[in-house]
Amino acid sequence: MTDSQLRRATYSLKQRLLIWLMLPVLVAVPVAGLVLYQVMHDTAISWLDQALGDTALAVASLLRERDGQVFVDVSGPTDRALRFDRTDRIYYLVLDPAGNVLHGDQQLARIQLPWRKPNEWIFTVANLNGETLRAAALGATCGNGRVCQILVAETLNKRDALQQQLVLVVGLIIGGMAVLLAAAGWWATYRGLRPLARLSAELEQRDLTRLEPLQANVPGELRPLIAAFNRLFERLRRASSAQQDFLANAAHQLRTPLTSLRTEIDLALLEPHDPQVEPLLKRLQHQVDRSARLATQMLSIARAEADTAINDQPLDLRDIAAQVAEDWVPRALESGVDLGFELEGAPTLGQGFLLRELLENLLHNSVNYAGSNASITVSTGCSGEWAWLEVADNGPGIPPEDRARALRRFERGGESKVTGSGLGLAIALDIAQRHRGRLELLDAVSGPGLRVRLSVPKRAG
Repeated sequence: MTDSQLRRATYSLKQRLLIWLMLPVLVAVPVAGLVLYQVMHDTAISWLDQALGDTALAVASLLRERDGQVFVDVSGPTDRALRFDRTDRIYYLVLDPAGNVLHGDQQLARIQLPWRKPNEWIFTVANLNGETLRAAALGATCGNGRVCQILVAETLNKRDALQQQLVLVVGLIIGGMAVLLAAAGWWATYRGLRPLARLSAELEQRDLTRLEPLQANVPGELRPLIAAFNRLFERLRRASSAQQDFLANAAHQLRTPLTSLRTEIDLALLEPHDPQVEPLLKRLQHQVDRSARLATQMLSIARAEADTAINDQPLDLRDIAAQVAEDWVPRALESGVDLGFELEGAPTLGQGFLLRELLENLLHNSVNYAGSNASITVSTGCSGEWAWLEVADNGPGIPPEDRARALRRFERGGESKVTGSGLGLAIALDIAQRHRGRLELLDAVSGPGLRVRLSVPKRAG
């Protein structure tokens, strides 16, 4: 399964933590909102009912008895005071012990409520003439143990407005609480996972050249993971070191007998010999040279992948090219190749012996594959933040579809008719990556051919 498929198939740890943190919030916040709304609503309704009951008590205080007759001592101003409300309409009614209307709004008598005992309350919602009212009924003593009935009612404008305000206030409180809890959950998750993010960034930068133990400052829960990674790095370091030692030893062991064999062949060619044997000796000489070149390249691989504890040194790609030119100009003349140099300053940081090996591999490839009478140009310079070195030839080149394969080890261009190990470009790519750069196979500026460009970070100053 590819990385993209894994990302689509699974949630990240941060996403999972946020989901598990938000699920209780999504459940608890609405429940808390409903409870808060209900408590505030019931409290507010209780206060309003109490105010309505106070009006009923005020009416009860106006009951009088004279000559055995019960009446309500209400003046005009008192009546207006009882009915005063800036929002709702107030109705009240007083019934004598026989159920006859003593005073008030007679239409309230249509509200059928049970008979109350003295000081017994009842609150209810009633409908009168298509209008919904909140009503309070009270049994009040009105002389000689008799009980009068007092009924007070009001419209629901205050209550409806209060309900809307409660919904708005509770909504704002709960919404703000949800946002704060979500932000706190996100922040806690972000802060809690920062050590993992730093660890991930550190691991992303590791390769076979950086296998030193991790020293990350992480919580205790991650220390076993750090210890496991460090043990893995130690095993990889030993395996990589063993591989590099094997390559280096194998290359050294091969070069000695190959050098001796080449010397013997050269001596055999100088000694008197049967002319029919000379082609065979020439072929042997060519194969020995090829094997020696392969051993040298194997040693270069070992050096390119060696421990990078050595710090990069300030150098100039122009100087590297000039040093290589001293060895390659005579060899190019011997091969019938026109080798030219167009060098400008290209300061960078790196390992000189590796960059020389890179350039020698590129030149060897060009001389070998471009053919006799080829023209090869080595250039250096700077472009923006990059220092570059380029080897261009007018040979057959490499088709664009084969260039990625040509950069792999033991692979050559699909149409190449020249024998070779297929390691030259692969070694050059390894060295480029070792210097945090890139190696590109490009078309020639004009006509057929191939340009191989190394780009590495330019040295500041």
